[in-house]
Amino acid sequence: MPLIAAALWYCRQLYMYLAHLLKWWSRYLRRKFTKTQSVLAAVDLLGYCAEKWPGETEPARKMREAYEDLFWRHHVKYILQVSRDNYCVLRAVLFQIFNQGIPLPPWMKAIDVLKLPEKLLYSQGCNWIQQYSFGPEHYASSNTLGKLRKCLDALKNQWMEISSIKNPYERGNLCSALFGDENVERQMFEAVKFIMLYQVIEAYECLNTQERIPGFFHLLFLRDTSLDPLSYMINHLNSVGDKRGLDQVDLFLLGYSLEVKIVVYRLSKFNSKDFRADYTEAGQRDWHEVALLTEDDQQYHIPVTQI
Repeated sequence: MPLIAAALWYCRQLYMYLAHLLKWWSRYLRRKFTKTQSVLAAVDLLGYCAEKWPGETEPARKMREAYEDLFWRHHVKYILQVSRDNYCVLRAVLFQIFNQGIPLPPWMKAIDVLKLPEKLLYSQGCNWIQQYSFGPEHYASSNTLGKLRKCLDALKNQWMEISSIKNPYERGNLCSALFGDENVERQMFEAVKFIMLYQVIEAYECLNTQERIPGFFHLLFLRDTSLDPLSYMINHLNSVGDKRGLDQVDLFLLGYSLEVKIVVYRLSKFNSKDFRADYTEAGQRDWHEVALLTEDDQQYHIPVTQI
């Protein structure tokens, strides 16, 4: 009998150990898999809110009210969580462009975007673009133009390939795979940053020749840190992805560069006129719309009305 009892005890201990090991391994694999996805699958909006903002503190109550308003009045039912880093808003916008199958902007079809670095350097005399920095990579080399071309090529090829897919399910699968590849993601984000810089340079030249430019450019050039394209690059764009994200005025520039309307639900501004912010010039209402959701103007997620 003591031998049987000992054997049973040993089996029970072994079973508990194996169960614990299986549970740990399952969690490890789940973390390892989800870690590679920079945009997670849709989850219920109110369920997400209840889990993140429990309790009866004043901030928690206000945030729950904001989420409930978003659910009932703005018909947002789900949320796609976006990885928290300084590329966050670029990732959230570009993911929606690809996922919706929005085509390449006409201006990017009309010119060879791969030649923009050389155009700015040799035709427009912007030799300072060789000081361009690639976010957290802190790239320092004489081949800045070549690296920029690779980034622009990655963005253009991925954009054209995904927008050509008519089946939403296939397009969504490709987006999920693409936004799990950190290297390709970073190339695309740096390409978008450079396109934003190109638009700033073009607007600055128009300003000097008394041509009309969108109103937000005036706000951008009024800042002491972005009086001209060079200071904008050095003080703002170079650190995007590394030490900072995009400012509010940058969202106008981002939408203008990619020709999309950017709407942001700013939950910290609930019950004010800034709760729903539209970063679009008046003459651009026919562009496709992408929506963002933020609690603090730093971390952005994607609100979804239906799946």
